[in-house]
Amino acid sequence: MSGRKSNRYFPWKMLWMLCVLTDLALSQETYAPHSIRLEGDLTLGGLFPVHTRGVAGEPCGDIKKENGIHRLEAMLYALDQINSDDELLPNITLGARVLDTCSRDTYALEQSLTFVQALVQKDTSDVRCTNGEPPVFVKPEKVIGVIGASASSVSIMVANILRLFQIPQISYASTAPELSDDRRYDFFSRVVPPDSFQAQAMVDIVKAMGWNYVSTIASEGSYGEKGVEAFMQISREVGTVMFWGGVEKEERGDWMQQRRSGICIAQSLKIPHDRKQADFDKIIRMLLETHQARAVIMFAYDEDIREILNASKRADQVGHFLWIGSDSWGAKNSPIHGLEDAAVGAITMLPKRATIAGFDAYFTSRTLENNRRNVWFAEYWEENFNCKLMSSSKKEDTNRKCTGQERIGIDSKYEQEGKVQFVIDAVYAMAHALHNMHKDLCPDQSGICSEMEAAGGKKLLKYIRNVNFNGSAGTSVTFNQNGDAPGRYDLFQYQINNNSSLSYRVIGQWTESLQLNMEDMQWPSGDVEIPGSICSLPCKTGQRKKTVKGMPCCWHCEPCDGYQYQYDETTCKLCSYNMRPNGNRTACQPIPIVKLEWHSPWAVIPVFLAMLGIVATIFVMATFIRYNDTPIVRASGRELSYVLLTGIFLCYIITFVMIAKPDVAVCSFRRIFLGLGMCISYAALLTKTNRIYRIFEEGKKSVTPPRLISPTSQLAITTSLISVQLLGVFIWFGVDPPNTIIDYDEQKTINPDKARGVLKCDITDLQIICSLGYSILLMVTCTVYAIKTRGVPENFNEAKPIGFTMYTTCIVWLAFIPIFFGTAQSAEKLVLLGPSSTDNTERDVERMVPGRRGLSLLEEGAVMSTCVKEKERKRMSHPENRNPFLILQGFTMSHRHVPAVSHSQLYIQTTTLTISMNLSASVALGMLYMPKVYVIIFHPELNVQKRKRSFKAVVTAATMSSRLSHKPSDRPNGEAKTELCENVDPNNTAPNFHYYIQMESETVAESPAAKKKYVSYNDLVI
Repeated sequence: MSGRKSNRYFPWKMLWMLCVLTDLALSQETYAPHSIRLEGDLTLGGLFPVHTRGVAGEPCGDIKKENGIHRLEAMLYALDQINSDDELLPNITLGARVLDTCSRDTYALEQSLTFVQALVQKDTSDVRCTNGEPPVFVKPEKVIGVIGASASSVSIMVANILRLFQIPQISYASTAPELSDDRRYDFFSRVVPPDSFQAQAMVDIVKAMGWNYVSTIASEGSYGEKGVEAFMQISREVGTVMFWGGVEKEERGDWMQQRRSGICIAQSLKIPHDRKQADFDKIIRMLLETHQARAVIMFAYDEDIREILNASKRADQVGHFLWIGSDSWGAKNSPIHGLEDAAVGAITMLPKRATIAGFDAYFTSRTLENNRRNVWFAEYWEENFNCKLMSSSKKEDTNRKCTGQERIGIDSKYEQEGKVQFVIDAVYAMAHALHNMHKDLCPDQSGICSEMEAAGGKKLLKYIRNVNFNGSAGTSVTFNQNGDAPGRYDLFQYQINNNSSLSYRVIGQWTESLQLNMEDMQWPSGDVEIPGSICSLPCKTGQRKKTVKGMPCCWHCEPCDGYQYQYDETTCKLCSYNMRPNGNRTACQPIPIVKLEWHSPWAVIPVFLAMLGIVATIFVMATFIRYNDTPIVRASGRELSYVLLTGIFLCYIITFVMIAKPDVAVCSFRRIFLGLGMCISYAALLTKTNRIYRIFEEGKKSVTPPRLISPTSQLAITTSLISVQLLGVFIWFGVDPPNTIIDYDEQKTINPDKARGVLKCDITDLQIICSLGYSILLMVTCTVYAIKTRGVPENFNEAKPIGFTMYTTCIVWLAFIPIFFGTAQSAEKLVLLGPSSTDNTERDVERMVPGRRGLSLLEEGAVMSTCVKEKERKRMSHPENRNPFLILQGFTMSHRHVPAVSHSQLYIQTTTLTISMNLSASVALGMLYMPKVYVIIFHPELNVQKRKRSFKAVVTAATMSSRLSHKPSDRPNGEAKTELCENVDPNNTAPNFHYYIQMESETVAESPAAKKKYVSYNDLVI
């Protein structure tokens, strides 16, 4: 119930939104500066692609001389003729509001809001001028009908708006079949036939030429896609359409059969909206993949046609393709200008038309002085004569000044654009409909009567659909119940004339049936015979022949899939586990061996990070050595700091060891250094955090310093922790000596040309985690101590920085583990058993699956499934046991559409591991040492020794806040205040509490009896 209610109010919501948008547009600009406005009793709207689609955020690009200015001037010419005709609409003048669509549907939608502004009611009851009077609005002209647009996508967008306000629309060039849907586009009509007629004419041409194997190209949008769809639909009605599987996706695939023999579609390709030169080059390459299909059906815009011809010329394929172009190509010169040799032999069509002599005389007489009503004419003038009217002109490719005395057709080339006739017919169709409505509603009255003013667009639409008159070319102009014009086409071929010039020549026509003059046709090769574009050609080497069921005229050549080679004309066989088929698939050859290269993207990033880290570590270490005796360096614990920096340095170095070419030495270093750097780093950090924890825990019980907090003791503890890691590595060496293996499974892709054997160290994922496990244990333990010491005074040594370091490091490694093991799980590949003859299927399966325990042999084309376990890895690495086809995961038999493994598991895991170690080292380096280096270098005045205090003072400072908060009344008056303010800097108004820790054994002390030195530093030092 709620759904029906929502749908019922949806049109009103849409109408409200349009009103808001229209009001916003009007508030910004009362009259669009880039539009043509002609006064009249009745106003017609006009939509023309005066400019191309803009780039770099601009809505409009360069001016379109033919498709834009010629067609626009055709409307102005038709209005002049109608207004000067005493028989048609007597005493009624037609005005116009002409807008530029800039060849973009969204921009055209924005512009078309101008046409509905007079129909939007504004609530001005709350609006007052400064003097208190109500405002006076200039009422916009009422647009009773619209001529346009050109592109089907633009017409569709505009038609959805105009139908809401019941404004009839007549297009002069939009031919998309979907516009024939009278339920969705009930106020749309057109004087050109829909593409369904054009598609039928193309099918008849293909049949007449004896072709049964063609490709199609469509511009993205309603015109191109619907045109190709209509062509393929009509082809199905006369027989099967066979697809080469990249329909609209531009991806190769299987042949797909429909019903009966007929036209075969080799490629069905789409040109995207945001096309680039590379897209057109790719289209040509894909067309060449099915080079037997020389005939190419094109439903594309003229800009795309030009780029396709240009791409074929860049590919040196001039003369190879037999183009069949739609009416968007027609007989235009703009798509082929400068590319004439690539267009020779092209067959095009255009709705039956004639050159309008009156328009030629009108247009060639246009000058800058007598055509000021066209606001774009000056821009056209500059482009047409390649000159500049003023210094501020946007035209930059010439410095020649325009004189204003140039003449169209004399000082420049001129040829009437193919749609001029239909623009004129569209304007006359609107005029005849208005004339007939005037006669019925205003009999015996001159001018517009009140009944005609009150008549809405729905009534005018009925008169439009009923017009029947002879158009500008002498042919009748009528509309069917869907608003479509009848299908009448002239057929052209771009040929070399007797005088060796190139031009379009009429070779026939189509009016519900084809009339083609074969003897008048020419071909790029110069042959008299029609070139072939047929379905079946001899199979190439490495392919087996397979006939298509139900299509006796066609067979297709099926390539030997995967790791198969051609055994005979109809059979493919599998290569052995370490082999792949050669280039022509006539034999097998060894699979190339690869490793992770230094220039690989998987190596560049970690190497770059490691180099930066090494430089930073060396810089920090050099700084500490240079300022070794300064308070900050001493306060950080020099011995453990250098140990920690050594561990950080090794964490960066392991990146180079992991990427180096595997051999016994490199594999040995990997085992040693894989966890050593992290072990050294976290052993030093653990010793530090444990020392801090024990100092403050002991301080709560006694004023006696805890044991084992001297530098020597700290180094001993750290060395003990590190020795555990080294002991584990040495045991690993004894149990499993280092070795290298070649893994043929990891990069065994569906495409054998990309298959590689990966040279790697014989280290399993489990062994890697075990090697890192001890370091991770140290890291977790250090994190626990960091949490326990989080409550120590803020400036006390490095407790909080170490805590932040460990928290961040834990996050890094928590992210590392799922990525590392997730990659291992997703590395299961899908590999398919290729087809083989019945007599060798059992033998091939027995050879492919050693032992075959737990596996059953299915019928030919079945899939086997098993998993390579970790404990069998060594056995599988042996040449007699390894087989890439074991890694299969329940998959239905199909020789194509199988996803290939894009990247090596080793590459991803190595990159993940090295980046994680780099990040861990960088976190420790950045949080623990960079602030100190910053102070040492940039603020040396802070790197000074502060007032010393005893261990008792340390304990007092550590526990002071809790004692103050719980029992302030139990303490002597002033004691808390004295301890808090004892070391406040009088020059610093901010709180500056100092806490101290026992440092190295030196002679400097506060009294001669003291043998230990206590050092402090404030916030800025840290």
